[in-house]
Formats: sequence, C-alpha cells, structure tokens
Amino acid sequence: MKFVVSSSELLSHLQAISRAISSKSQLPVLDCFLFDLKGTTLSITASDLEVTMTTSMETDSNDGDGKVALPSKMLLEILKKLPEQPLTIDVSMSSLVVDIISEKGKYNFVAQAGEDYPVIPGIDEDKASKLQVPTSLLLTGITKTLFATADDELRPVMNGILFEFSPNNLTFVASDSHKLVRYQRLDARSDFEASFILPKKPAGLLKNVLPRESGDVVIEFDHKNAFFNLPNYKLVCRLVEGNYPTYNAVIPQGNPNKAIVDRVDLANTLSRVSIFSNQASNLVKLHLSNDEMVVSAQDIDFSLSGFEKLKCQYEGDEMEIGFKSVFLSDILENISSGDIIIELSDPSRAAIVLPFDKNEDEDELMLIMPMMINA
Repeated sequence: MKFVVSSSELLSHLQAISRAISSKSQLPVLDCFLFDLKGTTLSITASDLEVTMTTSMETDSNDGDGKVALPSKMLLEILKKLPEQPLTIDVSMSSLVVDIISEKGKYNFVAQAGEDYPVIPGIDEDKASKLQVPTSLLLTGITKTLFATADDELRPVMNGILFEFSPNNLTFVASDSHKLVRYQRLDARSDFEASFILPKKPAGLLKNVLPRESGDVVIEFDHKNAFFNLPNYKLVCRLVEGNYPTYNAVIPQGNPNKAIVDRVDLANTLSRVSIFSNQASNLVKLHLSNDEMVVSAQDIDFSLSGFEKLKCQYEGDEMEIGFKSVFLSDILENISSGDIIIELSDPSRAAIVLPFDKNEDEDELMLIMPMMINA
C-alpha cells in the first residue's frame, strides 16, 4: 500500500477528526487513525467507540489498496512540524512497517493491523429516520445551545442537545438547570415527529467541522445511534438514553415586566461590575425602574462594591433581581441581537432573554434562573 498526499491537506483532515480519539482509550488501536485506501480515495477514521468520525481525501500515484492503523500522536507531531510538500506514505502490509518519505527525510515506524480496528456501527433500517438540513442551519443550532449543556453525572440527559423534529419546525434545546436555551428553525421541517439527545462531545466535533463544509447534511438516526453525513466528513455517535425533561413547563408565560437594553453595553457593564462580586456566589443585582437599569455587586467580606447605570426601556413595576454573573454573561455572549428584551415576573422566577431583532425563520429564547438577593 503506497500513496502520495499533500502534507498540509492531510494534517487538516487529521486535526478535524482527532478530537474523536479519547485520551484514555479502551483499546490500544483506538490511539490510532485508521487509513483505508481504495483506488485514489483515502478514508481516515478516528474513534473512541462512542463517537466515530471519518473523512475522505484524494491521493496521487497510489499503488495498492489496504487498511492500516497509524499512531495518531506521532503522525500529528510529524505533520505539524513539516512545511507544505508532497509526502509518500509506503506501508508493508505483511510487516506493517510504515515509511513516510518527505522531500528531505524519511520517518519509519510500525503500524497496527487495520483489521483490529472496531467496526463502525450500522443503522437499523426498520427504526431509522432521515432528513436533510443545510450545514449553516445545523451549525447555528449547535452553536446557540452547546454552551448551555450540563456536566451532570447523575442526569446524563442534561449533558447533550435535544433535537426535536416536527412538520412545523426543528428545535434545539439545552439546559444545565441554571440556564436554558430553546432555538427553533421554522424553515427546517420533517415529515415525521421524532427526537434524540446528541451528546456534548459529538456536538463539539460537528461545531468544529461544519464551518469547513457547504451544502446539506444528511441526518439519519435510530433508537441508538445518529449519523451525520457531510460532503467530506461522516460522524457516527451513540445517543444519550433517556427522556429529556419537559422544558416548556419551566418557561414562564405572560411576564408583565419588560426591559429593552443594548446587549453589548450590558455585557461590558456586567464584566466590570462582577469583579466586585463575592467569589463564591458570583451574585450581581439588576435594579430596574423607569428607563434605567442599575447593575451592582458587592463582597462584604473584603469590603468591595461597585455599580453602574445603564439606559434602558422598561415597562413594569420597579424591581430588583439577582443572577449569577457567569451565567448571564454566557447568555449575552450567545444571543445574536444588538438589543435584547428581558422579560420578568418577580425576583423569584426565571427571567426570559429574547433578541429584539428577530429573523422571521428563527425563534430564539434563553432562560436564566435568579439567585436570592438577601443571601
């Protein structure tokens, strides 16, 4: 098995899928990339058994098909240090000795047998659902929600993004119990109603490779696995088992108090004022009255305090509500609008954050739970 490939192109493909490899692999062969050459097409696979990612690229002057597992760390370190040039990779299929020949040198090591690499799971055609969505839409849905996923060993369903498909829209939901994001696309529909929970790791991998792609993503899933087929990549992952909480029940309706404020001004004010908050609680207070929002924080233990005033449009009763500044900052960073609407009912109930500038094909809602002020 012998082929010639561009060093920078090979590195780009390997880096895109390398995050699928676990730092604590269950099998030694999972520390490797699986190279599978058929004709001029080279398929490269990385896996941790839960998530498998495959990419394809074209090669030059190949000689013989074959399948072999090459050590990932060594390969990546070599390629990172090499300038752009054609590389000849020559593998003896009998001894598994690998020669990588560059313009000025040669690297030699032993690979593992390709047959030892775990087989990628297939889809259960009887229980499978399939649809096609634009890559940009899937990227936006993942980007909008990934930050709100949890790290909860006791409730693994919270550690992923809920995908809900219906004839009306495609919905992405994520929550860590402190904040919740619901992002709906009204321009993406399916002929069926179904849902699955995509784990955090494959969601992050998709977020990394989707900007490289254009066109559509074909999503297939059954009761165990999801398959994302992109033009140059394929991702297969095991889905999170269990039922996602009924998230709509926690979204308060008919909030009488509404503030409209510049998102960037509020984010910058929050970053300055939160320096003076208690390090343990990270509590900041928003005091809302006619056309003014006062953002304040204090740390009694160290005699620290700070506040800033912001102009805003406010309709409702004068009120003060507390939030963990880190969570509020996360929401402000991930909502796409110059101005935002903050809807409130009372200081003990969740606040809703909505974009003021709305796209007719999007329905974006973020929720943040309050903190007790007099604690």
